[in-house]
Amino acid sequence: MRWVRTATFYAMLLVSTILLGLTAIAIVLVTRRSDWAHLLGRLWANLNLWAAGVSVDVHGLERLDPKRPVVYAANHQSWFDIFAILGKLPVQFRWLAKEELFRIPILGYAMRLIGYVPIDRSDRKKAFQSLEEASRRVREGTAIVIFPEGTRSRDGVLQPFKKGGIILAIQSGQPIVPIALSGSYRILPKGARLVRPGRLRMTIGEPIETAAMTVEDRDGLIDMVREAIRRHLTQREGGSLNAEASAAQARSAAL
Repeated sequence: MRWVRTATFYAMLLVSTILLGLTAIAIVLVTRRSDWAHLLGRLWANLNLWAAGVSVDVHGLERLDPKRPVVYAANHQSWFDIFAILGKLPVQFRWLAKEELFRIPILGYAMRLIGYVPIDRSDRKKAFQSLEEASRRVREGTAIVIFPEGTRSRDGVLQPFKKGGIILAIQSGQPIVPIALSGSYRILPKGARLVRPGRLRMTIGEPIETAAMTVEDRDGLIDMVREAIRRHLTQREGGSLNAEASAAQARSAAL
């Protein structure tokens, strides 16, 4: 059964990426409306969740303010975090995404046209330029989604946060909204290929204001955001790091 479900998912991923990606490109080129293309992205994500047999329980939607630009910060266990956020977060936003994704034919071009911001963590200068660009967009009214861990967790356990995305939020002066994703690791762990149908839970936390903060406050803000996410994870997913160890590891991360 898992082989059938996996084959269905990858077939849908391929077909939906090509068809909806080309449609999104055409919409942006003709209408200049990237918000319409974002709605196609939501459709793409929901189709792939359906094909994989994955459902998402969403909590905390009442905490969203679609009219206010914010930085959404989520933990990262699996590819399915992307599908869950894009498909189930009912607001307009753009991603701060690793540059490798922008090299994928059709998908990468569509991402650029829609307004996603690439970040190359292998090049410190370019990475900071990307963070500055994302920060500017938030100040101008665009919500941005980041994964502060920088990459997917190999074991599903919450990792130390890198500083870059947190600095982005401080520089924007807008709130950080924590998003906790629980259960996606079981569906498709990093490095795995077979999909395991199931349920994941997405919890939207209370916004954390950054307007009065400076870059010197970044370590304390890292702890606040990390703990806001951790409280909505299982004990295993949250890990055993206490606040002091978490802060020390976060401060040692470069971006």
